[in-house]
Amino acid sequence: MTEKFIPATPAPRIVPCPTCGGDSLFAPSNLWRPFCSERCRQIDLGHWSDESFRMPAPPTTVDEDDASK
Repeated sequence: MTEKFIPATPAPRIVPCPTCGGDSLFAPSNLWRPFCSERCRQIDLGHWSDESFRMPAPPTTVDEDDASK
């Protein structure tokens, strides 16, 4: 009798949701990954759209409004 090697499927990865910190399944079956739900995904999108996530930048010496003229 020949034994066949069947690779074990890896356990689903649970990661913290970036918005609420709750458990989130990081797998293709989770449509909102890395978020735990559509609600958390929408909250994160809202933070991006109202520019809550900003990167600090050094002050410029030229006023950007004047430079475009």
